Amino acid sequence: MISHPSSPISFPQLDILPVESLILHEEHDRQRSAPLIEKLRGAGVLRNPPIVMPLTDGSQRYMVLDGANRVTSLRALEFPHLVAQIAQADNPNVNLQTWNHVVWGMSARAFMSKLGKIKGLEAVKVNSRRSLDAPKYAPVQIRLPNRELYLLMEEPSDLPKHIETLHAVVNAYKTSASLDRTSQTLIEPFRPIYKDLTALIIFPRFKIRTLLKLTSNNIVLPTGITRFTVSPRALHVNYPLHELSSGKPIDYKREYLKRWVDARVEQKGVRLYAEATYLFDE
Repeated sequence: MISHPSSPISFPQLDILPVESLILHEEHDRQRSAPLIEKLRGAGVLRNPPIVMPLTDGSQRYMVLDGANRVTSLRALEFPHLVAQIAQADNPNVNLQTWNHVVWGMSARAFMSKLGKIKGLEAVKVNSRRSLDAPKYAPVQIRLPNRELYLLMEEPSDLPKHIETLHAVVNAYKTSASLDRTSQTLIEPFRPIYKDLTALIIFPRFKIRTLLKLTSNNIVLPTGITRFTVSPRALHVNYPLHELSSGKPIDYKREYLKRWVDARVEQKGVRLYAEATYLFDE
């Protein structure tokens, strides 16, 4: 593992890891795997290393925080190893946020009808006079274009069942409509953008330790509802794929990575951007 001593701040921790040791915490977008495989083959480099976090179950496995499609693509290419950035669960610069989904392309009525068919789930209109018991899990919120707000109230259940319900909610629209991820919690800004706006789905927050527990038990969240931010972040590394695909031992590859990073640092090929940055070549 590399944590460069000459860096004035915490240098990103890079390491060579077995691909089989990386576990996804969310469903990945299978439609993106095929084009990404071809892109990797054409580029010959791994541009941005996935970010991973060690599981706490002693299995020497890692939860993928960011880069699920890269991991899946390299697994499909039968790579034995990859280079990853490792983030520790107790690092104060690792934060877990929530993505919400803005959905369009199906009627709000059809969407709410599908939700009504999910077992153990009830959509309760917020301005109704009905009194609600405190839910065990923070409910998903549904904001409709007509300004109606619903809470999806679940029957009491354990955590795995709660995750199943979240999958059922996302499945109600992910193959019947289009979606974008957003941090917005109000639907008004989307009305002029999406003429066939369906709804804004607002998901509850998760804790990092909860995701580690779920991942250890091979329970994944629906696609696109978690957002990890890690600082500092290693980007545009452009690590050669031939070094990862070879049959050489992992210890050799780790030593090669160290020499490779040291050379980049000595040649002043590594730069820290402390300010917020927009990249226009992604």
